[in-house]
Amino acid sequence: MKILVCISNVPDTTSKISFTDNNTKLNTSGIQFIIGPYDEYALSRAIELKEAAGGTVTVLNVGEADTEPTIRKALAIGADDAIRVNAFPKDAFYVASQIAAIAKSENYDLILMGRESIDYNSGLVHGLVGELLGIPSVSPVMKLDVEGGKAVMSREIEGGKEIVEASLPLVAGCQEPIAEWKIPNMRGIMSARTKPLKVVEPASVTDNIKLLNYELPAPKGACKMIDASTPEKLFDLLKNEAKVL
Repeated sequence: MKILVCISNVPDTTSKISFTDNNTKLNTSGIQFIIGPYDEYALSRAIELKEAAGGTVTVLNVGEADTEPTIRKALAIGADDAIRVNAFPKDAFYVASQIAAIAKSENYDLILMGRESIDYNSGLVHGLVGELLGIPSVSPVMKLDVEGGKAVMSREIEGGKEIVEASLPLVAGCQEPIAEWKIPNMRGIMSARTKPLKVVEPASVTDNIKLLNYELPAPKGACKMIDASTPEKLFDLLKNEAKVL
């Protein structure tokens, strides 16, 4: 079974975010980048499937040269090889188009990725890839088993759990508890240095989205303490100042 795992290169959750160039670019100074946490769940499950049934795991990242340390970590975790599309990931449609272009030429049985990246949180890429390839796309996937030429998946829905089955090939947007994160060991780290990492130029994609600017959330306001003996003051503040009642 050939598995493609798409990984994003995102700021660590402890990073302090700021912008440059008139709030049109992320200021990457001092930021530690990591594999998207949901993508790491997808990668861990892909490796488990490979170990159980054989096959290969390829990781794919749409990014510039500075994402290669993140890709090498994915190789250290257990992926067999990697592909980097040499382009800045402009938006979800652009990224999905690059993934679809690679997938069309390589005929993967299973395309896994996180349910969303933790920077933009759009949760769009898996659905777009499925549409571009004309194959099923399921998200969020919390359990995934492959039986013959079919995948059996479990996901939470409002009020319960849903079990779905789909024929391969398919795209799955993964989240916990689909697998336990895998920590690279020394052997994996050493072998990652020599595993194949192919760099390809991006496919031509029409720009449909134009970024205008970024905005930081409003700073937290001062905390107002209300005496427990005067609940009417709390009600007044919630209604007339916070306007949530």
